[in-house]
Amino acid sequence: MSKILVLNGPNLNLLGTREPAIYGSTTLADVQALCEATGQALGLAVDFRQSNHEGVLVDWIHEAGVAHRAGTLLGIVFNAGAYTHTSLALHDAVKGAGVPMVEVHISNVHAREAVRHHSYLSPAAAGIVVGFGIDGYALAMHGLARRQGA
Repeated sequence: MSKILVLNGPNLNLLGTREPAIYGSTTLADVQALCEATGQALGLAVDFRQSNHEGVLVDWIHEAGVAHRAGTLLGIVFNAGAYTHTSLALHDAVKGAGVPMVEVHISNVHAREAVRHHSYLSPAAAGIVVGFGIDGYALAMHGLARRQGA
């Protein structure tokens, strides 16, 4: 069985308590349960991770590239949080690893502060899902699976 790596960046561990008017009341555990159910429906395993540390995320992306080349990983669903708007390193990691990645945002970043309108990840992404709440994760997983022919 192939799998999808779901990566979450900084502060996503605070879902459910951090700015619920923007991010809702669901927790990261709820997101994980949604992703696992979606993976099961798609016949794919899900590796779900979160880190507040940019270098850890880079390392995981590098590992994902190796797994993708080995045929065991379909790709990445990635909510990089604020690193989306600041990290050229994450962009370079995705491009360098050569792994398909779908960028996800719970909120509509384009309806928020101007600093959130630019994404360093978007040019490296196979697709982008923005503003559908946590359902965006499931949409991204379906899109990635369809794009990769799973």
